[in-house]
This record gives sequence, structure tokens and C-alpha cells, in this order.
Amino acid sequence: MALTIENFIKISMENPINAEIISKLHTLGLDQCMLTAGSLFQTVWNHQSKLPLTWAIKDYDVFYFDEDLSFEAENKIINSAHRLFKDINVNIELKNQARVHLWYSKRFGGQYPKLESTKDGIDRYLISGTCIGLDIETYHIYAPNGLLDTEQGVLRINPKNYKLDLFYQKAKSYQERWPWLTIIEPDSLST
Repeated sequence: MALTIENFIKISMENPINAEIISKLHTLGLDQCMLTAGSLFQTVWNHQSKLPLTWAIKDYDVFYFDEDLSFEAENKIINSAHRLFKDINVNIELKNQARVHLWYSKRFGGQYPKLESTKDGIDRYLISGTCIGLDIETYHIYAPNGLLDTEQGVLRINPKNYKLDLFYQKAKSYQERWPWLTIIEPDSLST
């Protein structure tokens, strides 16, 4: 059976951590707020692997967009989220996508553009098939590259964020946890 948007949402919400995050996150009043990254696609990989849906998910990422670029504003949101989710024993990481360009190069190296939206941040994940977010207000899935790579376990570099070393590091980490995933070798030239 093909992985449809509806199936993807259903499987993602069967992960009890995702369901709890989604049920409470709206109370923070964050603009363009999306549950994203491994909390979604790793839940699907666990489902496909017949593993517990929360298995090996290291963190649960939440992206939002706030024009206030101060560390203090983002830290206030992070602290509010920690209080809100104090009963969930997982790492929930909130990131204001409007601020990413301020710290990305120090942490990962290279240039990083100023983002214009939460979707803009999701568009730049290292692996194409992991560019997925769930809008917490509308329950719409944002998947600019579709769901086929996620369904088939294909790990290919995202041409919008062509960082070869980081791609291999991330892809190999995924493949260690889900050995059936396939790493597609990137072209030697960046796009």
C-alpha cells in the first residue's frame, strides 16, 4: 500500500508522543508552528519496521517563525514548552526559523540564508525525503519532495542544502538504526 498523506498522518499520530505534543502545542500560540523531522518520518520507519513507534527517536522537533530575533524571545518559548511538556520524558526542541541564520554557521559550518518561513527551514533538511512538517493548526502535511523516498527508505542529498559531510553523517546515523534504508550516492558536483 502506498504511503498517502492520510496514512502518513494516521501513523504519525499513533506515536503517543506526537499525539500529546500536537494536543498541547497550540497553547503556546506560535506562528507557522509545525511538528517536523524525525518525530514524523522516523515514526513511519518504525511502523514499517514493526518496531515500537517511539523507538530510537532522539528528539521531537518543533519549528515556528517569530520576527523577534532575540535569543531571549526564543529562550522564553523554549522554557514555556519545557513547562508545558514536563510530563513527557523526551527531548522536545523548539527552533525559531527566523533565527537559524544567526547560529547555523557556528554549529555546522558554511553559509546559511535568512529564512522567510517555517517551510523554508523544512525545505533545507540535509536529506530530501525528510523534508516533512505537520502544521499543528490545520493538520496539513508539508512535504515539498513528496513521501515516496520516506516510504521506500531512500536517503538522497537535498540539493537545497548540499553539505556532503553532514549528509553522510546523518544518513549513516539513520541507516544504523534502520538498516533497510538505502543511501543514494550524490553526484560529485554540487547543484
